Amino acid sequence: QVQLVESGGGLVQAGGSLRLSCAASGRTFSSYAMGWFRQAPGKEREFVAAVSWSLGSTEYTDSVKGRFAMYRVSAKNTVYLQMNSLKPEDTAVYYCAASPKQQTITTPRGYDYWGQGTQVTVSS
Repeated sequence: QVQLVESGGGLVQAGGSLRLSCAASGRTFSSYAMGWFRQAPGKEREFVAAVSWSLGSTEYTDSVKGRFAMYRVSAKNTVYLQMNSLKPEDTAVYYCAASPKQQTITTPRGYDYWGQGTQVTVSS
């Protein structure tokens, strides 16, 4: 059974930082494609960041480039999303996702496994 568990969300003022964690269990995700998505109330789930460890490629949506960084700690089988210079428009539930595909995936339908989500709220 593959499981992804997010944590690290919370309430932060604009300009602040948060680090989200996505702990994977059930198998080692060293070669998996991993992604972060977010969904604000009344909006569709949108792409935030994605990585293909096997290809060594990372992609970010334009609105977070230079502010967010996705990385992993292999020994912990955990992927992180470091979020700096947060803005109120970053407020959403953040989800991590995983796929055994050897590519960088920027669409939700490309992923097979999802976490339960963690709320990020940025106050102005």
